[in-house]
Amino acid sequence: MIRELKTLIAVAQHGTFAAAGQRIGLTQAAVSAQMKRLEAELGVALFERSGRAAVLTQRGQETLQQAQALLALYGTLGASSAGQEVATRVTLGAIASIQRSLLPNVLARFHRQFSECRTRVVPGLSLALMNQVDAGELDMAVIIRPPFSLHSDLRWQPLAHEPFRLLVPRQMASDDWRELLSSQPFVRYDRASFGGRQVDRFLRDNHCQVRDVCEVDELEAIVQLVTNGVGVALVPQPSAIRRWPAGVRAIDLKEHTFHRDIGIVHRASGQLREPALALAALLTQVATATH
Repeated sequence: MIRELKTLIAVAQHGTFAAAGQRIGLTQAAVSAQMKRLEAELGVALFERSGRAAVLTQRGQETLQQAQALLALYGTLGASSAGQEVATRVTLGAIASIQRSLLPNVLARFHRQFSECRTRVVPGLSLALMNQVDAGELDMAVIIRPPFSLHSDLRWQPLAHEPFRLLVPRQMASDDWRELLSSQPFVRYDRASFGGRQVDRFLRDNHCQVRDVCEVDELEAIVQLVTNGVGVALVPQPSAIRRWPAGVRAIDLKEHTFHRDIGIVHRASGQLREPALALAALLTQVATATH
């Protein structure tokens, strides 16, 4: 219910389901579904059902005040009355490429510094991980920056700016990326991910017609598919990769190059415990050193 209460507050702040959804990264239909679910759980009507504006009923106003108080209390969970942190676990969400490249080194250094602290790494797509941070289920997450504004309670800390390349089997001699995209089977970066949406936008903006043969979210799997001659693919070059595998070749898109931004999303610093702040600092330090 925490997620629904946060959405209720967003609707009250922005006036319509559509505006609230745009702010917090949900469709208007998803916001509407959350509010209907919240009304069903509470057994009260929260909104006047007339016009396009989301007008709270009297019970809705009362529920809004209770939600704000509840979420303020929720943000203090894990701290003792003296302000000393009781919890000894940091929960971190991370997209797959970060789990393989950046995290092992960062976590090794973190556990040397905080030997009594446990960590849990949660995999997932960027949007799902961001929503888990927003709902208080994760302390932070390393994700692709979303194409919309973050919720006002969330903060963004940049880590990397990764260029996209056209990846082709090594035996392909051409460097004409337009011709290769139009003539070769295309291994698509999953459109459900923020990175996949960037690829989709690039293809539209450059009027590229491709012949999809496979759609995958896992970058390592995409590289292997290209290596095996299944097709060509537009993929980001992670900062940790200095050299691509022997079976593929990366073509520079030159002035048409687009990027994905990787960073940490977390709640306001005042809501983070000391170990979580230290982990965020280590992530930034190691990412900077990698460039």
